[in-house]
Amino acid sequence: MAQPNFKFQKRQKELDRIKKQQEKALRKQEKSETPLADETDLQADQTDEVGP
Repeated sequence: MAQPNFKFQKRQKELDRIKKQQEKALRKQEKSETPLADETDLQADQTDEVGP
């Protein structure tokens, strides 16, 4: 009977963990970028309304 390859399993688990971390960082970055765009739109709207 063949023995399991623990190094391969460990490497696959590590790659899955790294991939998950990268996806999480990407989601976090996208989430942080969205409110910034909304805030600049609000500031532009407020300056338009305050005209002479």
